[in-house]
This record gives sequence, C-alpha cells and structure tokens, in this order.
Amino acid sequence: MRFIHAADIHLDSPLIGLSAYPDAPAQMLRSATRDAFTNLINEAIEQQVDFVVIAGDLYDGGWKDHNTGIYFCREMGRLKKAGIKAYVKFGNHDAESEMTKKLVLPDNVHTFESRKAHTFIIDELNVALHGRSFKDAATTENLSQSYPDPLPGMFNIGVLHTALGVQSTHANYAPCTLDELQAKGYQYWALGHVHEYQMWQGHSTIVFPGNLQGRHVRETGPRGAVLVTADETGVQKVERLFVDVLRWHSVNVDATSCSTMPEVVHAINRELETLVQSGPPNMPSAVRITITGKTPVHGELFGMEAQLRAEVLACAAAIAPERLWIEKVKTATTASDETEAIRARGDALADLQEFFEQAQTDPDFLDSLKNDLMGLVSKAPLELQNAVPCFKDIRSGELSGLVGEVRPGLVSQLARME
Repeated sequence: MRFIHAADIHLDSPLIGLSAYPDAPAQMLRSATRDAFTNLINEAIEQQVDFVVIAGDLYDGGWKDHNTGIYFCREMGRLKKAGIKAYVKFGNHDAESEMTKKLVLPDNVHTFESRKAHTFIIDELNVALHGRSFKDAATTENLSQSYPDPLPGMFNIGVLHTALGVQSTHANYAPCTLDELQAKGYQYWALGHVHEYQMWQGHSTIVFPGNLQGRHVRETGPRGAVLVTADETGVQKVERLFVDVLRWHSVNVDATSCSTMPEVVHAINRELETLVQSGPPNMPSAVRITITGKTPVHGELFGMEAQLRAEVLACAAAIAPERLWIEKVKTATTASDETEAIRARGDALADLQEFFEQAQTDPDFLDSLKNDLMGLVSKAPLELQNAVPCFKDIRSGELSGLVGEVRPGLVSQLARME
C-alpha cells in the first residue's frame, strides 16, 4: 500500500516579498500554490497511489470567489478518473468558521467532520483513517484525546492538525505531545500545521510533511509532501516528494575580506552563481541577500541599499534572468575597528575620532543631537517611525549607543576617502 500525505497547501495564498518589485514574476506569484498542488496530483496519478491524505489548511481562509473551490474540484476529478480517493481534514485556515462559500465535492473526496472524531475505513486495504476537522480557527483543545482507539487488524492512520505543543513559531492549536500520539497505538500520524518537514519514528511514525510551496523568505528550501509505503507489518518507507515551483533562499555573503563595494558585488555574484549551479534545473529562486562581516567597506555600504540592490539585480540578470529573483538585499555588516591606527596618526581625523568618543558621554552634545534629529523624526511617516529601530532611541534620548555605533564606520570611511 502507498499513499501521499500532504498538508498546509494554502490554495491561492499570495507569495509575500516579491510583488512590490516591477521585475517580479507576477504570474508565478499568483499561481504558485495552485501549480504546486497540480504537481502533487500529477505525482499521485503517476505513482498510482492508493489514496491521498490532506491534513489541514487546504485553503488559506474564505474564498474571494468560487474559483478556488472550482479549481480544487477539477484536481479531485483527475484523481477520481485515476481511481484515487482523497481524505481531507480542515485546519485553522479552512475551519468551518472561516469558510463562507462551499461547493459539493466529487464523491472520491471524504472530509472529516468537526463535531467529533470519526473514522473512514478502506476495506480492500485494511486501512482505518481517524480524524476531526476544526470547527473554529482558534481550536485550543487537545483533539487527539477524542480520537478512537485503533481498530485491531487494521493499518490505523491519525489525521491531525496540531502545533504539537512545541512549535513556538506556530499558533498552539490542538496541542498534544509526541508521547500522547505514540501511546495511541496508531501506525501512522499524518500531521499538519507546522510548515517544516519533521518525522519521528517509534511505535508510531509521526510526520509533518511541511507545506507544498514556500510563500515567503522564512520558508526556504525544497517543499512538498511525503510518499508513504506500508504493509501489514507497518510503515516501510517515508519518501519526500518535492512539488514546489519557486524556491526561497536566504544567502549570507561574508564581506570581511572586501575593501570596496565592487568586491562585495563580486562576492555576491559568486554566491548567486553557486546557487544556480547547485539547484534543480529550471527551478526559479527567490533570494534574500544579507551582507555580513566586520569589514572596511561597512561605511561605504551605509545608506547605499538602493545602489547595492541595483548591482545585485544586474548580477542576477546576467547569470539567469529567468531563474533568479532578488527579494531583498540587506546590509548587516559592522565596521572594522581602526581606532588605534587612526589615533596614532595625530591629525584632524584622529581629533574627530576623539571628539566622537567623548561625545558618547557628553550630555550637552547628546541633547543637541536629539533636538536636531527630532526634526527629522517628526516629519517621517508613522510606518517608517515604527520600522526604524534608531527612531525609538532618538525619541527617548538614548543616543550614546547610536553615536558609538556610527563612529567606527564614519571615521573609517573618511580615512578611506583621503
């Protein structure tokens, strides 16, 4: 027996972080979750699996119109023609309370009710699937406790949408523990809600397949479902199926050895070339570049995000314009501390450095600086005031740290400009 276990499909959910840029792949952003789901159905048909399990968050909330449901019915119709059934549990994003529109689904699709846990039996395979859908999005009770005991002589699958009680980055819905699931006596737990692939093996095999398609830069790397092979003795194999159509990457570029912006750009170019060469052929990538390191070029990079992004876009266009999309370029460098070398010069630059060192603890200077900067802060839009961390320091008058942070880069840059 073989079945596919998928979860967290979030049909028609937008991909976040690229749509604001004119060079973004607009059509791909709109259709990525559907395209990944179509790839999943293709795999199910080609692999000739016995059934498909969807463990919650098939949808991303209420439909804007019926097109989302019509698309899903079409894909389920393809499964029906191939003789494949689907078993669907609804999670927090597609709970009954979230769905204002519905369609009658093809008869090969079986959905778990929300009033109580119940069981679907596939007699010809000796399989029992136990599950309970969410009635409300914020379901905080331990649903697994209401699941029935395993049926003797059957391969028992628990379908559950849960944070498993330990996933701090996800809302703690339907909390339970690994020990509770292992003690239930099912052969397999098909979980959903956590978007990263995880598997635990013991008396039960417990799996989060992750989501089908990464939707932003916090969901990097390959995405998909799992193909489970089992027999009368239990689970024999769990294989990952990658069906995503656009892959997110977060690339750190160490600029420690760089002394000019062109050198930084060359370092970024090398990382992008490596990414393209090591990735699957024809797989588009959305990339966030973060420049790190204690580097002499810190001062030159300060405030040059727009220019740096243009340089990186040019690199991507030269390497693989149809496969590389730059989500963001961030600067997280620190200045090389050249304090002693500059102090030994004994010139005007050394005097400026000493002035900054004294200014960090000079209350009159800090008050004057606050008054000057408050004019800038007060004119900034509210969203910018909330987004820029140093604005909070300016309003509170805590400027000593800001002066200390700026000093090494500013003095270093002035020395380089000579």
